[in-house]
Amino acid sequence: MYSLETVLIAFGLTLFAGLSTGIGAALAFFSKSDNTRLLSIGLGFSAGVMIYISFAEILVKSKASFALQFSDSSAEALMLICFFSGIALAFGIDRLVPEDVNPHELKSDQALAPLKTEHRESKQKMMLHRTGVFTALAIAIHNFPEGFATFVSALDSLTLGLGIALAVAIHNIPEGMAVSLPIYHATGERKRAFWFAFGSGLAEPIGAALGFFLLMPLMGDLTLGITFGIVAGIMIYISLDELLPSSRVYGNAHTAIAGIVGGMGVMALSLLLFKIV
Repeated sequence: MYSLETVLIAFGLTLFAGLSTGIGAALAFFSKSDNTRLLSIGLGFSAGVMIYISFAEILVKSKASFALQFSDSSAEALMLICFFSGIALAFGIDRLVPEDVNPHELKSDQALAPLKTEHRESKQKMMLHRTGVFTALAIAIHNFPEGFATFVSALDSLTLGLGIALAVAIHNIPEGMAVSLPIYHATGERKRAFWFAFGSGLAEPIGAALGFFLLMPLMGDLTLGITFGIVAGIMIYISLDELLPSSRVYGNAHTAIAGIVGGMGVMALSLLLFKIV
């Protein structure tokens, strides 16, 4: 059983990751349209962290947990089943959200440009407002599994939790922008746009809380094996479906690969130092 301190730290990391949508909302009001290079590197960095952790640590932990009760080949088979189940789960959630407001269908700055122009017609304002509200709901839906993944990983290892929380926080920044921009330009109210974006991130700590209450009574080797396999699948799907394409959209191939390698390198070094210490 995990200590209260461990649970609170894991929940705090999940809260930090989720509420970083508010950072994106604030940046959207002041950012320059041509200044997306750093965002591209950051998204690539997030993908690098998630991909490295998933394959180098979390899937290894999944197989090790299954191996305590099954043979090596059976443990690997169960790990793979859970891994692809996690991908299927993330894909299923993604398909539930309309494409025009899906946060995984990120737009380039050129595509977002119409949102930054002042429209006075009532119908256009209503459409912008609808886009912002539905995007907030879509992000909230997507953030449930992300919050669960961050929380469970932080429970097992603070190093893993910190890495994943940082990666999720970075990739939540453009999602906050996607919520706040249309609402702000439809209503002219910065506070309203900010709180919609900020509130959409609350789904992550809620996902963590649900995961805690549902899993803690059942926690054991088998549950850990299943959970880690699913978490790895969710993070790989997020990386391939959202982070890598978005990194290219906001920058280019070079900024994307620089971020990926940087994320993998930083995560590999931090895990190595943690094991040495």
